[in-house]
Formats: sequence, C-alpha cells, structure tokens
Amino acid sequence: MIDLNTCIIDNNSTYVYGFKKMISLKNAGQQVTHFNNGVEAIDYLKNPLNAFNLPDIIFLDINMPVMNGWEFMNEFVEIKSQLRKKISIYILSASADINDIERAKNISDISDYILKPVDWCRLEEIFNSLQMAG
Repeated sequence: MIDLNTCIIDNNSTYVYGFKKMISLKNAGQQVTHFNNGVEAIDYLKNPLNAFNLPDIIFLDINMPVMNGWEFMNEFVEIKSQLRKKISIYILSASADINDIERAKNISDISDYILKPVDWCRLEEIFNSLQMAG
C-alpha cells in the first residue's frame, strides 16, 4: 500500500482533529497537512521549497474566512500547470445546497462533493482509488 500525502483545508479545528484521526486509523497518509484557509494552502502550493512534498489529495471546505473554497479553486486552476503532480480535490462541506453541489460538478478539477461528516467507507473508497491510480 502506498502512502498518500493528504491535505485538509478547513477552519473547523474540531472537525479537522476527528478527520485526521480517521485518516490515521485508515493508515492512509504518511503525512497530513492542514491549513485553516485557502490563502495558507495556495501559499504552500506555490512555494518552490514544497515542490517535492505536494499533496496527492486535498479535502477542501467551502466556508472559511480569508479565502473560501471557491476562491481557492479559482487560484488553484491558475497555478496547477506549475505544480509537478496531479492533485485530486474533494469538496467536504456541511452545505447540502444544490447550487454548491452543481457548482462543484462544473469544475473539472473537483473529483467529488462530499457532505460532512464523511463516512469511513467513502474515505476508504477515495484512498483505494487513488492508490490504484498511483
């Protein structure tokens, strides 16, 4: 089983703590990086010092201060060609708003829109599919 570098972009520290625990129990992820907002994550992705330590997968919340998930995606689309790897992005949101779900479906860089809390089986499916692709 290959290890996946995982990134969580979410400002809810309680949710992030639980999500990190779930990932560590799955033992899928040699590294879990966390950012409280999109600006921190974009700065990390753009920093050349991190070029060989980019995440394989990003779990992205929509509603955050400073830079929300939609704004992050706009920036990500601009910089993705400069990144040295393909990064899978999953929206993780408490919002069941059909407009948010449709908006996510219309962004080709978003792999899926998942309602919080993500369940164990869905998380396992995601990691397994990425490991098979890798």
